[in-house]
Amino acid sequence: MEKNTAGEIVNIVNCSNMVDTIINELARLEKEHNIKVLYACESGSRAWGFPSPDSDFDVRFIYAHNKDVYLSIIETKDVLDIPINDLLDIGGWDLKKSLKLFLKSNSPLYEWLQSPIVYKDDSDLAAGLKQLMPKYYSLRAGGHHYFSMALNTVNNDLQADEVKIKRYCYALRSALACKWIVDKREVPPMVFGELRKLIDIPEVQASIDELLKLKSVNDEKTLIKRVSVLDNWLQATLSDLKVATDDLPSIRNDATQLDSVFRKYIK
Repeated sequence: MEKNTAGEIVNIVNCSNMVDTIINELARLEKEHNIKVLYACESGSRAWGFPSPDSDFDVRFIYAHNKDVYLSIIETKDVLDIPINDLLDIGGWDLKKSLKLFLKSNSPLYEWLQSPIVYKDDSDLAAGLKQLMPKYYSLRAGGHHYFSMALNTVNNDLQADEVKIKRYCYALRSALACKWIVDKREVPPMVFGELRKLIDIPEVQASIDELLKLKSVNDEKTLIKRVSVLDNWLQATLSDLKVATDDLPSIRNDATQLDSVFRKYIK
């Protein structure tokens, strides 16, 4: 992890030129849209821990306007999507939108805040929200989110004789995130290497090792034959989780603390 001259924190990935490009694009967006980027991170397979050689960079950020924008009767767009090219995709959410989604236990947002690849974090927004995660995260909402993702991937993308490597990775990650919630009753980690520690079957771990090895040297479209060990594990795990997720507790929080976070960054 290093700091550049502007003070942004950067985890160097395998393409330092791209990191510079990302930081420059964030600075351009701040100037062009008159916003302040409070936090920016990697959100896709690079952050999850299983990139392919041709994986793109999925940059996500949280930004704030100045106070006058929020005091206007005119609604302002609360999303910025800037597809740069095939290798770089940048998208951001306005702070108010982000906090509303945090209140609703939006799992992708909770992942962003845990990303191991951070491009900009010159405020304490992420640190503050991390402290609030245990209070605000609905285990039931999160469990259902990850269960649905895993089930849909299995049913839609892992039924042919040959399937994309990345679809196995997506199904495994989502199933393990759901299992983490069920087993540990806490926000699941973003990184796949942590999630897979829940698996205590050597054959499954060995198959995952081989899967990740293949993904690291093949492009995103590469197909492989179905892996029965992984198919069986996914089927059994999702069967157990279907019942278990319904028993997860649901919470309802007020927005008082999040209102305070919002006011802190509106100047």
